[in-house]
Amino acid sequence: MPSLDRDQNDVDIDLAQLFRAIWQRKGLVLGATVLAGGLAFVGANAIAPSYKSDAKLLIESGQPNFSASGTASLASEPLPDELNIASQVQLLQSTDLMKQVARDLKLYELAEFDPDSRASALTDFLVLFGLQKNPLELAPEERVLKTFRQNLAVYQLDKSRVIAVEFTSKDPKLAAAVPNAIIGVYRSLQSGAKLDSNSEAVRWMETEIANLRGKVREAEQSVAEYRSSVGLMPLGSDQTSFTSKQLADISTELARVRGERAAAEATAENLRATIKAGKPTDTLEAVAGSESIRRLNTTESQIRAQIADASTRLLDGHPQMKALRSQLSGIRQQIQAELLKVAAGLENQAAVAREQETQLVAQLNTVKADTARAGEDEVELKSLEREAAAQRQLLETYLARYREASSRLDKDASPADARLISAAIEPADPSFPKVLPITIVTTLATLILLSIIVMLIELFSGRAVRQRGYHVAGPLDVEDVPVAAEPRSVARGNLDVSAGLVEEEPVARHAVDDMADLVVPDDRTEEDDQFSAAAVADYLVEEATSIAFAISPSGDEGSEGTVALTRELARRGRRVVLVDMTGSGWPTQLMTHGSELSGITDLLTGDAAFADCIHPDRLSAADIVPQGNADIRQAMRGADRLTMIVDALADAYDLVIVECGPAQAEGVARLSRNGTHEIILSAPEPDERELAEIMAAFEAVGYSDLVLMSARLPQSDRDRDAA
Repeated sequence: MPSLDRDQNDVDIDLAQLFRAIWQRKGLVLGATVLAGGLAFVGANAIAPSYKSDAKLLIESGQPNFSASGTASLASEPLPDELNIASQVQLLQSTDLMKQVARDLKLYELAEFDPDSRASALTDFLVLFGLQKNPLELAPEERVLKTFRQNLAVYQLDKSRVIAVEFTSKDPKLAAAVPNAIIGVYRSLQSGAKLDSNSEAVRWMETEIANLRGKVREAEQSVAEYRSSVGLMPLGSDQTSFTSKQLADISTELARVRGERAAAEATAENLRATIKAGKPTDTLEAVAGSESIRRLNTTESQIRAQIADASTRLLDGHPQMKALRSQLSGIRQQIQAELLKVAAGLENQAAVAREQETQLVAQLNTVKADTARAGEDEVELKSLEREAAAQRQLLETYLARYREASSRLDKDASPADARLISAAIEPADPSFPKVLPITIVTTLATLILLSIIVMLIELFSGRAVRQRGYHVAGPLDVEDVPVAAEPRSVARGNLDVSAGLVEEEPVARHAVDDMADLVVPDDRTEEDDQFSAAAVADYLVEEATSIAFAISPSGDEGSEGTVALTRELARRGRRVVLVDMTGSGWPTQLMTHGSELSGITDLLTGDAAFADCIHPDRLSAADIVPQGNADIRQAMRGADRLTMIVDALADAYDLVIVECGPAQAEGVARLSRNGTHEIILSAPEPDERELAEIMAAFEAVGYSDLVLMSARLPQSDRDRDAA
């Protein structure tokens, strides 16, 4: 973004000159680049190649093949955590493990792992003058381990339980053999550690099991002796005591006797009530079960049948009828007596049950007392039984673990907690040096470095530095500008629109009586000074105007006067910006180098950022917002945003001039929203009739005071613009 308060001594970097300088030295640059690329190619081929291979190991819980019982072990162990895996990484880099691998692969016999044994002349020179420690002072084993450690890389793969073992060597076979040997030794060490742990556990548990067996025997003996001493002998498999069993039996019998007594009493009472009421007793269970009553009922039925049969032949007073009725009465008396006997029997049965109940209650109370006394003994007995059960359970646990540990004493029954998932293979291509990438990178780096050096030389020499694209005028000379040195006062009046058109007379006359609404400077000896760009600039500075709208009825000629006013204000040290709202874009062509710059139309349509639409004037310190590249009709749809844009510019600049071209009063009023802005009529050759019509139109939309300017762009500036 152009500076809003630029120093007139600012400079720009001439990028074209920088690239021309590189092109002028292309032979040197390309030659040095090709030479560096060739040296890199030769040097990369001269370096002894080294090969790299890796093996991958998965850390997981190793389960035994079978337990002591012969069934597969199903115990699931927790997965290794991050700390466990990190510990395994450190174990794979341990010194003891590397020593074992070095012995197995006979690395001590290889010159690659002991390069210090063949010291060079440079090394001898450095050792002689004390600049380097003598490498031969270290033991051969330490020198081999030092090289081994430098070529070994062990790391955990990201977000996994996989560990990679990577080794670099000049021999491709050795590069593959070392990782495989490291993993083999590592798994052997882990399996051996498990085997040693199982052996130690078996020896320790043998002693503990022998001690526990003695403790279990003593605890069970104590339970038996105490039970015998207090008489708490268990009955059955449920270990119920005798008193508890007796108490349960008496309670059951007492409930049965009470039930029988209640049933007998109820039956006897019901029978007597039935007899007393004279109701039939055949349906009663106690009566139905009496054999004698059944026989009497049968006899009664037979006599009734005889009486019924005889009544058909004999009269009631017949002796036979009387005899039969007498027999029937006797049978009924016998039935009544038998019923009373049954009731008496039930009452006797209830009395017997009552006696049994009394005896059982007495026995129950006695047993309860015995049971209460035996409760204290049972507490102690249960304590001894719990101790014996705990010792027995611990013994069984130790026996199970002992059998499990004994089953793992075999070497194959204790696998390592790691599984080889990818063995190292012999690499076909060297890992270093990569001849082609080294050559390309060196060539590009040399080309870029030499280009930067050439650019820096051009910058430091000043050949790639130039002044800003605009010409800055020197100190203001009153004789060069047709403006009086003193500030001009302003005379204002009111135009009587109903008076009609004004008389035709030269525009440059001192008195413009019929156009009193025009804001003009005070009387001057030269008529042109009254409406010059300098006079209008004095007025705008004196009034501290922040926003002004310029109307150019004559088109591009008036726009040139607005450009002249903008540059005049810039020469006076004012921060001023011109907004090109014309249809022709002539101010943009006068003040900028190109016509394709982003401007106000792009800003109104939202196609460009605010900072990209402000550009510096070529010939002054002023800035311009060009016409832009967007469609004007589409841009005018967002004309309501112009007020916001102009207000934002007014916050950053001392004065914002909006060049509207030959615009109508209604359009200007809509753009400015009838704000407190100055309206400038830029007319190099004003016509009084046209000016009167324009002023009447602005009077109708609310602007009664206008500033007339008849300035022209200096011929020197116009020539430079044309060029």
